[in-house]
Amino acid sequence: MQTQPEFPSGVAIVTGGTGGIGSVVCQVLASRGADIAVVYRGNAERAADVVQQIRALGRRAEAYQADLSDLDSVHQMVERVRADFDAIHTVVYASGPHVHMRYLSKLAPSELAEYLNTDTMGFYHLVTAALPALRESKGSIVACHTAGLARWPARDALSVVPKAGVDALIKGFAKEEGRYGVRANAVGTGTVEAGIHFRAMELGDFDEHYIRVATANTALKRIGQPEDTAEAVAFLASNRANFVTGQTLMVDGGYSIG
Repeated sequence: MQTQPEFPSGVAIVTGGTGGIGSVVCQVLASRGADIAVVYRGNAERAADVVQQIRALGRRAEAYQADLSDLDSVHQMVERVRADFDAIHTVVYASGPHVHMRYLSKLAPSELAEYLNTDTMGFYHLVTAALPALRESKGSIVACHTAGLARWPARDALSVVPKAGVDALIKGFAKEEGRYGVRANAVGTGTVEAGIHFRAMELGDFDEHYIRVATANTALKRIGQPEDTAEAVAFLASNRANFVTGQTLMVDGGYSIG
């Protein structure tokens, strides 16, 4: 049997490419043979570092600034990527604002609306802007969201509610774009020892007790590493998963099974 390439020709766009999970996704995809468009919102210096790491792996990489909540900004970014790389074979959504832990009863409506606009609508803007290119390449969409969709974590509404919208959009895009050969899947992450985790520790949203409880609530009795999520993303984006669409792979150490 002839071995096929891991990915179609073109580039993988990774939004949130400077984050704790997104930067590792970039590196794992590159190690599997993908060129990478690293998309960042504000941290140009970190984006340049990630680009250099990818190039050290022998793959092509460029950095692009975009505000996903601004549809025009997203369209401009996608057009720049297409001009530079010709084709886009994968879009990975590894973005999301830092989430403050709040009880639903304590949320201001404006706060929830802001997160929905940044996260759910940001994902929608990204995919709709990239769809023409993905149809041409018969490419794939992979969204990183949360295991909280399967097992509600108290005070995590600002993550779970917007990501529920992302999950619904994944299923919708999978159903409607499959006729063009486009696949759409998601990775539901548990507690991951990465950028947002450390930021939450600094702000006091997480503490050692929270981490002990989170660890005890997993079947594997540990919290995740960014590589755990990145490996799942790489599989779903690759040709190895070319008959997988509309699915969510929970990478949470068994948290979601209770």
